[in-house]
Amino acid sequence: MSMRNLPLSEVYRLLEPGPVVLLTTAHRNRANVMAMSWHMMVEFTPPLVACVVSAADHSFVALRRTRECVIAIPSVDLAATVVGIGNCSGRQADKFKKFDLTPVQAEQVGAPLVGECFANLEGRVADTRLVNRYNLFVIEVVKAWIDPTQRNPKTIHHRGYGEFAVDGEIIKLASGMP
Repeated sequence: MSMRNLPLSEVYRLLEPGPVVLLTTAHRNRANVMAMSWHMMVEFTPPLVACVVSAADHSFVALRRTRECVIAIPSVDLAATVVGIGNCSGRQADKFKKFDLTPVQAEQVGAPLVGECFANLEGRVADTRLVNRYNLFVIEVVKAWIDPTQRNPKTIHHRGYGEFAVDGEIIKLASGMP
């Protein structure tokens, strides 16, 4: 057997759950956007997404107080922008302006959509029972948007330490799911 010990601090690099997304909030007449890779689907209908937003993040207070957000899904074309967003704080910068992003008014929440992203999910906080313990918010998606002009977008997946994987080949296998 050729297994070797893996430090526990490295485990997250193996289990990143999905594409890096942008989470937008709006609080006190100010929109913010943060990069987030710690999220997962919890339920199919209604769509519920669990999101970890650190209490140290500027977006944490806005999400907790307004209980609304947008989860915007960028393509690989925005990778450098996503990293830049993740490397600065909304406390010091208007990240929409700094990164030349287009805030688009949402239909059901106060947080803006991100015009450059291929999908935007308007959401409301549905459950906060795990916020104090794990910074985990459960978000119910109440409206979903897709940009039909962005065909076959490739997403980026954080692997830690500035390393990302890009969506690859798609395969189809028999499935019993509808």
